[in-house]
Amino acid sequence: MPFTPGTADTSASHVELSICCRDLSCKDMLSKSDPMVVTFLKPFGQDKWVEYHRTEVVTNSHDPDFLSKPHLEYHFEEHQQLKFEVYDLDSSSTNLADHDFLGFATCSLGQIITGGKVVNRLEMRLLPRIKGVGEQMLGHIIVSAEEMSTSKDELLLKVSGQNLDKKDWFGKSDPFLEYFKSTEGGEFSLVHRTEVIKVTLNPSWKEFPISVRAFCNGDYDRSIKVLCYDWNRSGNHDMIGEFYTTLRDMLDPSTSNAYTLIHPDKLAKKKSSYKGSGTIVFEKVQIKPVYSFLDYIKGGTQIYCTVAIDFTGSNGDPRSPESLHFISAGMLNSYEQAIMSVVSIIEDYDSDKQFPVLGFGARIPPEGHVSHEFFVNMQSNPHCFGVSGVLEAYRNCIRQIQLSGPTNFAPVINHVANIARNLADGSSYFILLILTDGVITDMPQTCQAIVKASSLPISIIIVGIGNADFTAMEQLDGDTVALSSGGKRADRDIVQFVPFSKFLNAYPGQNVQHLLAKEVLAEIPFQFTSFMKSKGIAPKPPQIDSTKLPPDIDATYS
Repeated sequence: MPFTPGTADTSASHVELSICCRDLSCKDMLSKSDPMVVTFLKPFGQDKWVEYHRTEVVTNSHDPDFLSKPHLEYHFEEHQQLKFEVYDLDSSSTNLADHDFLGFATCSLGQIITGGKVVNRLEMRLLPRIKGVGEQMLGHIIVSAEEMSTSKDELLLKVSGQNLDKKDWFGKSDPFLEYFKSTEGGEFSLVHRTEVIKVTLNPSWKEFPISVRAFCNGDYDRSIKVLCYDWNRSGNHDMIGEFYTTLRDMLDPSTSNAYTLIHPDKLAKKKSSYKGSGTIVFEKVQIKPVYSFLDYIKGGTQIYCTVAIDFTGSNGDPRSPESLHFISAGMLNSYEQAIMSVVSIIEDYDSDKQFPVLGFGARIPPEGHVSHEFFVNMQSNPHCFGVSGVLEAYRNCIRQIQLSGPTNFAPVINHVANIARNLADGSSYFILLILTDGVITDMPQTCQAIVKASSLPISIIIVGIGNADFTAMEQLDGDTVALSSGGKRADRDIVQFVPFSKFLNAYPGQNVQHLLAKEVLAEIPFQFTSFMKSKGIAPKPPQIDSTKLPPDIDATYS
């Protein structure tokens, strides 16, 4: 980083934390635990824990190695406190209180960085005294850290097995593979686990992508260990064998693409007579470039944002100061703050600053019929110029309509999806910002609309205004469980839900607009690139200027 007098050094290292647990306590009567680790951190200058990351759930295991790894920025000058809580999951609920708490451990990121690894004995929270808890062995959590490379390439692997050892008495084997990368501390960290192929000694696993950064941290000569197991429902999987390689060897056309599985115990017993426990064949090893969000933006991909505003009666009479739609000269209401927060940032990526603004759930002039898809500016063209134009249209609309209901999302989602469907070539990407105060009344139709839109260049941001019960929104935000409708799963996660009250309650009296913007826009770059990747669309060469106008909207005023 260059020396610039009068500024601060903002350089930071990006580190990856690998997490595993050993000897966890058991909460289930007839099986082992299904553990998950939740990472919390204390933001600099604050004295409260904030959830940062959740691992996947490892079923039937007291010694889990987790694939999902938190990525953090390491700042030498800050005391970065971390807390790791371990839970035994009992359902698909996202509420941690619904699951069995197994223990927690705390440390600082500096401690992990300094030692390369921290082993902490799990402790219990301060709970009412329970007989025997003090003597209970809760197990350990092991956390290691490694600075990440800047490699953006992706590795594609297609692997099969031949003549694997038979492990089941009344069948063959149920094989799966685990890939581990060697760490700077000389140990191995899990980076990928394949699916289980049932009842076969000649499995063919699905092709899978993994970033070179995750696979070997960009070091093609780093040792890779591959373990082959026979899966057992109990969680006590039988080892078939293992082998070691490097990414460079895997890519080298002059080396064999077949590796012999060796079981250490069999090798020690049989020695010269032992010929191995089967063969693993790499049918495809390919490196592909990975493009970033900025690569596409520089190549001319246009971002278009449509704002959809909830005008249902549950917002309260706009003439009353208690209403969420109350307009005052001295202070922005929550709808106005949300518009300012998100649209002002997206405005930088939109060449002509034109934003379509839709309304739903109101009685509109002249007849006063209920509409779930109308133009807020009451014109034949819904576009408003810049964030100021969006706010002006919103304020004028309040005086011309009557709040009604119900709260239907599907019409505005389908509205934008119909436009995006004709512009799925990588030239355009659409963001639908839905501002709402209430519970969805057309949930099946909304789920169906989102699932259909998940294959299109769309991201949907839902901002909850007010203090209503937004539980149903968590279902739409498919971070934990992929959304499905009519037996079809969403192609990708395109929904981000954030309750605005989360920021108002956490930071009372403060300007929370930048905090809201950061939260609701955080997933957009990933959702954007995941669409481009799914369609095999590469960015165009960087463009100096673009005067492309937004697409026409064919929907009729209703």
